[in-house]
Amino acid sequence: MTSSAFSLSSLFPSASFAITSGDPVIGGLHGSTRHYFCDHCMSWLFTRPEGMDDFVNVRSTLLEDSQHYKPFIETYLDEKLAWAVTGAVHSFNKFPPQETFPKLLQEFAEQQ
Repeated sequence: MTSSAFSLSSLFPSASFAITSGDPVIGGLHGSTRHYFCDHCMSWLFTRPEGMDDFVNVRSTLLEDSQHYKPFIETYLDEKLAWAVTGAVHSFNKFPPQETFPKLLQEFAEQQ
């Protein structure tokens, strides 16, 4: 969906996420995981992952000072390009198992 080797996003609690302007629309994929796009330019803005209602995945490049964001977790390594290297602390062939999220979130918070 990104036409790139990377899809950099940041996971935020749903309770701390709000749309302050515009009216995002669902993109080309219409499934349980909902990907939202700008209704004008169709840039990918955020995702509400299936089964993770407490979280929203926001495209990191939309955030202020995104140059300082460094990947903590990389996913879908079974589909990655051999030369694509992120330097992430944790790597998973798909998404991490649900039961690992509390530990991963704690570790991430301790690094900040």
